[in-house]
Amino acid sequence: MGIEAHAVTKRFGDFTALSDVDLSVPSGELTALLGPSGGGKSTLLRIIGDLTKPTTGTVQVNGKPAERARRDHEYGIVFQDAVLYDWRTVAKNVSLPLELLRWNRGRRNARVKEMMDLVELTGFESHHPWQLSGGMQQRVSIARALSFSPTLLLMDEPFGALDEMTRERMNSEVLRIWERTGTTIVFVTHSIPEAVFLSSRVVVMSARPGRITKVIDVDLPRPRNEDTRETRRYFELVTAVREALRRRGSGGETADTDEPTDPDIAGLGSVDRTTAEGAVG
Repeated sequence: MGIEAHAVTKRFGDFTALSDVDLSVPSGELTALLGPSGGGKSTLLRIIGDLTKPTTGTVQVNGKPAERARRDHEYGIVFQDAVLYDWRTVAKNVSLPLELLRWNRGRRNARVKEMMDLVELTGFESHHPWQLSGGMQQRVSIARALSFSPTLLLMDEPFGALDEMTRERMNSEVLRIWERTGTTIVFVTHSIPEAVFLSSRVVVMSARPGRITKVIDVDLPRPRNEDTRETRRYFELVTAVREALRRRGSGGETADTDEPTDPDIAGLGSVDRTTAEGAVG
């Protein structure tokens, strides 16, 4: 059933973060939310996850109100920071939600083993977070978020602090995990290439107050890999998303941005990818 958000508006006092947002995410889809800083992407994600309430409008997850879905443990959440406990081992960080759900030790240990295999960290169970790289820490965070088998994974710029090469590797990891689990994923990012590479659809949001201005279908074939980033269609989609970000609503007003004019990047090779793969915000 997925996610259905209707006429969602969020105000903080006199400040309007989101305005009249409608969003539908089918079950099992990986959808990216993309837009400029301060455009309400993370606020929308938190409303979906029932971490904050909308001022007006409704959200349903798998046919339930968002609050009920949260209480039924439908969600796993991964933030930009891994938010791991340094005094707990990797295994004990992953098992924390299972402890809170009062799983017995045998069941917890079996599930942790499955998660370590899923994120390819087998052998690191006894390490502590401070002994791991940033990318490995985020894999632990993903394992923890998926440990109790939620139907929906919310990811709020999880790789924003990583270097570009690590980020690309983590993008491939997310796709591999998504293909294995079939979990519905909503992925917030400022990165145009990340959004295009990962998602089935890119939901483009405006500057505040945040509105959905365009939804772009990403028709790149799956499974995707590093070769996908070198295809003509990939570059065409990167250009299409960037052009959509430069517009505000139906009036066609140009958004405030410091980005240079788009190059004609269709068909460019890897030498020019630094220009083609800029990020927003």
